[in-house]
Amino acid sequence: SRKFRRMTSLAMNSVTNLLCFVLGAAATAAFVALLLPSAPCPYTIADVGISKLSTAAVASDDDGLAELLRSASMEDKTVILAFANEAHALPGSLLQMLLDSFRTGVRTEPLLKHLVVVATDPKGLERCRRMHPLCHLLSGANGAAPNGTELMFYDKDYVDMMWARNRFQARVLGLGYSFLFTDLDILWFRNPLLRIPVGADITLGCDNHFGTNPYDLDKAANGGFVYARPTAASLAFFRDWYEARTRWPGENDQVVFREMKHELAARHGATVQLVDTTYFHSACEAWKKFNFHEICTFHAACIHGLQDKIDRLNAVLDEWRQFKAQQVLLGANSTALTY
Repeated sequence: SRKFRRMTSLAMNSVTNLLCFVLGAAATAAFVALLLPSAPCPYTIADVGISKLSTAAVASDDDGLAELLRSASMEDKTVILAFANEAHALPGSLLQMLLDSFRTGVRTEPLLKHLVVVATDPKGLERCRRMHPLCHLLSGANGAAPNGTELMFYDKDYVDMMWARNRFQARVLGLGYSFLFTDLDILWFRNPLLRIPVGADITLGCDNHFGTNPYDLDKAANGGFVYARPTAASLAFFRDWYEARTRWPGENDQVVFREMKHELAARHGATVQLVDTTYFHSACEAWKKFNFHEICTFHAACIHGLQDKIDRLNAVLDEWRQFKAQQVLLGANSTALTY
């Protein structure tokens, strides 16, 4: 009947309107979701199996590391790390020189509040606390050499310490922090973070730089300067880097990196960069004169013996102070001390 057809038509219109409303609401919700910022990715240790590294490295935070990192981190959750044993923390030794370079560099002194010095033995911790407020004792490690002397690179204790350092770095990543690790025999003249590409997952020092491609991994890497962000790729890279040590027994982390860098970068899609020694000078390039107008760091790599390193670093630090004094005299005619 006409009445029945009219009622049927009204019902169909109602269903159509309801469907349009539901679809429109869904589209609006999807559009709003796209506009909202995504939640940060919680890169936890368990996500990439770094818990296999060491029970000491991933133990519950009863050693206070998480709280220390929170207090030391920059706004973007970046911390600066350095390792020191008793010999390195003596007055006038490498730790003192590193701290002095922060104080005399261009806008580097404020970075000291982000520097965490990891002591590898109790005596080193005691001495560190006399120089710097942010010191942490490495759990389960003994980096002390007999009579407080320097560990040599071929000593088993030295190799074990390098791998303990590697595990600690992985732990910091697992806690969600980016880190910039610096050896103690590196002087800081400018903030090196300003020269590290934001897209790099991992950046390492370089002993012999050539060419113009910063992502060419055929150059000689140096593990004394390492920057890493807590991405899934970098976490997986560090996990497999550590596990690969069993393929080269008795070798340190730098040697294993040299052998595995191409494989690990390809396997995990990690963007790995080696720094340009124009800005991050290495003493391994003894023939290459550095320029105080542009240099960020000076690394006393390839200089063997603690006292020889100290003598060379003292000489470079004195040259830097003289350079700064000259630039101050130039006043507005110099821009070398502005960044």
